[in-house]
Amino acid sequence: MGKNITYKILEDHLISGTLIPGSEVEIKIDQTLTQDSTGTMVYLQLEAMDIKEIKTELSVAYIDHNTLQIGFENADDHAFIKSVAGKYGIHFSKPGNGICHQLHLEGFSIPGKTLLGSDSHTPTSGGMGVLAIGAGGLDVATAMASGSYFLTVPKVLNIKLTGALNPWVSAKDLSLYILKQLSVKGGVGKVVEYSGEGLKGLSLTDRATITNMGAELGATTSIFPSDENTRYYLKSLGREMDWVALSADRDAVYDETMEIDLSKITTMTAKPHSPDNVDTIENIKGMKVDQVLIGSCTNSSYKDLMKAAAILKNSAVHPDVDLGISPGSSKILKMLADNGALSTFLSAGARILECSCGPCIGMGQSPKNNGISLRTFNRNFCGRSGTENAEVYLVSPETAAISAIKGCLEDPISLGADIYIDEPLSYASSDSYFLYNKNIDTPVIMGPNIKPVPLNHMLTEGMTGKAVLKAGDNITTDDIMPSHAKLLPYRSNIPYLSTFCFSTIDENFWKKCDENNGGIVVGGENYGQGSSREHAALAPLHLGIKAIIVKSFARIHKKNLINSGIIPLEFVNLKDYNAIDEMDDLEIKSLKYSLTNDSEFTIYNKSKDITFNAAFTGSSRDIDILLAGGYLNYIKTKMTTMGEN
Repeated sequence: MGKNITYKILEDHLISGTLIPGSEVEIKIDQTLTQDSTGTMVYLQLEAMDIKEIKTELSVAYIDHNTLQIGFENADDHAFIKSVAGKYGIHFSKPGNGICHQLHLEGFSIPGKTLLGSDSHTPTSGGMGVLAIGAGGLDVATAMASGSYFLTVPKVLNIKLTGALNPWVSAKDLSLYILKQLSVKGGVGKVVEYSGEGLKGLSLTDRATITNMGAELGATTSIFPSDENTRYYLKSLGREMDWVALSADRDAVYDETMEIDLSKITTMTAKPHSPDNVDTIENIKGMKVDQVLIGSCTNSSYKDLMKAAAILKNSAVHPDVDLGISPGSSKILKMLADNGALSTFLSAGARILECSCGPCIGMGQSPKNNGISLRTFNRNFCGRSGTENAEVYLVSPETAAISAIKGCLEDPISLGADIYIDEPLSYASSDSYFLYNKNIDTPVIMGPNIKPVPLNHMLTEGMTGKAVLKAGDNITTDDIMPSHAKLLPYRSNIPYLSTFCFSTIDENFWKKCDENNGGIVVGGENYGQGSSREHAALAPLHLGIKAIIVKSFARIHKKNLINSGIIPLEFVNLKDYNAIDEMDDLEIKSLKYSLTNDSEFTIYNKSKDITFNAAFTGSSRDIDILLAGGYLNYIKTKMTTMGEN
């Protein structure tokens, strides 16, 4: 029986457990990455573990999210991360160097390696045959401290690509097509593994766009083979020595298979307010546009930006449109400056933004009131842009560029003959933005905005609380803990940040928690989709949230809740969701017994005098973490026990 790529890498990195879907295994982690909006918490947690050295082969701290410094807070976070990086020998990427996923692809990703990152789009490196997984910050800190990660073994969905993309149809269009077919929860519990003859026409950065967008499927990760296209990319970066051939066996076994004829894909867009709300450009073209943004970790590669430059050459941005360009890395920006593409953008009337995440996470360039924004990004959740009533459409760089000229949503197919962009023979060097740290004895610098990590208490046998919020389906981490220019500087200050928890749904949520000694949150399907930010668990923890009861969870957020000691429960009968109203009094008895005996939880709704059942799904280790009141308490207990022995 042949093996797929996913299981080959898992077997090669297996420390303990059995590779059976749904079971828990411990795997060796070769590399980690962090970014600054999650990194401060990661390194606070690493410091709390009181270790002397990290156990990974390579760890990198990137500064790419909170790069607007309108006060001391972001700069203080950067100084803290830099000091911890020096202490533990973690490489440090200065602000302005670029976006973590593009930079890691360029500088450090190696086929066949494992990568754990405190960002949900870490799977971008899967385009190079890396088993790259996004996780909560505490999991990443633990991986650095121990060299391992506990993973629920996923199923593997094989997407077999045949044919070739038509002119003007891009990897982004393919990604949106897959989202339309599978939805934002279609990848939950799965790795998406690509194969087929259609791979030949997809460059390495095309593949990275696809694996990046795989995060929007809710997938554990996505992965491509490592072939000659991979080799060419690494050679152009001066890293051919890192190339390793990696492919599935000819008779590889998969849990599911989906076949896509690339020639049938057309130009697509994701309409507000979800990446899977996909339609063809042809169906809605002509819509007036106010803003166009090209960049993000999804579409800021050299090829993407050169295609946009070719479309904009000898043209001007429409008078009613604001066009912004944010290159993915300083290497790419230097190449654009050297080859004249930067001049083309400026001549067309584009704004050149810093090499950073920027507008994708609401850090600047918010649209006008009721504005229409076309973005080459990966998410278009309501309010994520920083403007609550804006409508954000996700498109390819080709669609974005021609629409910026026309002033309305336009199909790039209208341009006629396609423009072919040669992959560069070699990339520019920009090592001056990196600090390649080795362990040095430096003091850790902590500014006044950096507060301690909130800790939970050991689990008690019973729990009572009001249903302080009843939410619907597909609640995102942006809904739970909004992320934009006003709040991002406070990512290291959970007490202050928590006053904005669920604020876009209920601005008085924190007051309800304060008045009722915390409580319980009720939600629908796919609760916690989106970003890996553990702040969406830490802020509710600070507010006294004891349990979350929903129809289903997104993978990373569920794990973050467990790590925080907040019990994630799922309705046994989905109809029971309808029997709960906001502010109902709920009681859960026999918590420890139900957890340790794999029993259903009986929940009594005192306000309605009815009971219903909920279930917890997780490993025995997850149960021990919940009993301890969270992962940090669990780790400290284990370290104490080991010390006594």
